Amino acid sequence: MSELFPATGAWRPGDDPGRRQFHTFADGLKLEAGGRLDTVTVAYETWGTLAPDASNAVLVLHALTGDSHAAGPAGPGHGDVGWWDGTVGPGCAIDPDRFFIVCPNVLGGCQGTTGPSSDTPDGRPYGSRFPITTIRDQVALEVVLADALGVDRWYAVVGGSMGGMRVLEWAVGHRERVERAVVISVGAQGTAEEIALCHVQMRAIRADPNWRGGDYYDAPPGEGPHEGLAIARGIGHISYRTELELAARFGRDHQPGEEPFGGGRYAVESYLDYHGDKLVRRFDANSYLVLSEAMNHHDVGRDRGGIAAALATVTADVTIAGMSSDWLYPVRLQQELGELIPTSSAVEIVQTISGHDGFLVESDAICAILSRALA
Repeated sequence: MSELFPATGAWRPGDDPGRRQFHTFADGLKLEAGGRLDTVTVAYETWGTLAPDASNAVLVLHALTGDSHAAGPAGPGHGDVGWWDGTVGPGCAIDPDRFFIVCPNVLGGCQGTTGPSSDTPDGRPYGSRFPITTIRDQVALEVVLADALGVDRWYAVVGGSMGGMRVLEWAVGHRERVERAVVISVGAQGTAEEIALCHVQMRAIRADPNWRGGDYYDAPPGEGPHEGLAIARGIGHISYRTELELAARFGRDHQPGEEPFGGGRYAVESYLDYHGDKLVRRFDANSYLVLSEAMNHHDVGRDRGGIAAALATVTADVTIAGMSSDWLYPVRLQQELGELIPTSSAVEIVQTISGHDGFLVESDAICAILSRALA
């Protein structure tokens, strides 16, 4: 290895902020599971200009390992091009010439918003002390951000996967503040299979001896829980794609210059290693745990009489989309949403072999759906 992996890939104060803006809320945040964060900072990015009557604001919500950089090039402060670049941007479906676009980094994340890697008043990162958070807590922070930005009602709230969970919580828990909602590639609650997949990913991180119970932030490069996080990413990445796509892209080819009988890797193994190593350099192992647990807790019907009763209260115009080959959040879950949400249009199914990640890679189809939803 020519360069040691950092103990954490989290953004830390003193790093280049890039396009990030920050709001710190001294009143703190009471959490659904009973904990509390006394001071909370949210990092976010915006594109476009808020109309005088604040009627053009669109909230874009990222998935598990995303962040506030939904659009724009890689550069100082941003290691990658925007995760929805080509969907958000001038001339795109979510156009800053028309909308005031806001994309916050999620509560518990690691790219500027308060999470396990953030420092506490005692000067040490939260680490193992970070409390249990839920999708509702994530949305509660976004509500405070909306207030700070002067947005009483979103023209639209849009997101896929974990972002779609937050869209549902907005539409149910804050329905007076959502005019339109676009829910992509998710269901009303976490399924047993999704929980199982998150469980083994979390075990991989916790089994890494360099995880140190979650308190590894003072570890030197190369001595953080990078192996556990990379393995977790590999498990997750398999669930985001499909057998058909992997067969078409890699088959049984081996990595150029490597012979499997001599200890070399098959091409698909190299692919997974690459994505694991890439994540380790930009993400935090504890945030992966915190956000995975929040996804497992996702249940829009909790304490609301069940999912049917909760979804029946939605008043926003709802667009629902799913990926035809998604086995992590299969189409039946989007069809259930369509049946239970009284204001939803027909469920739109994107034909793709890319599985769950279709909402990120099938740009033309996603843009067409978003253009119709935001018309």
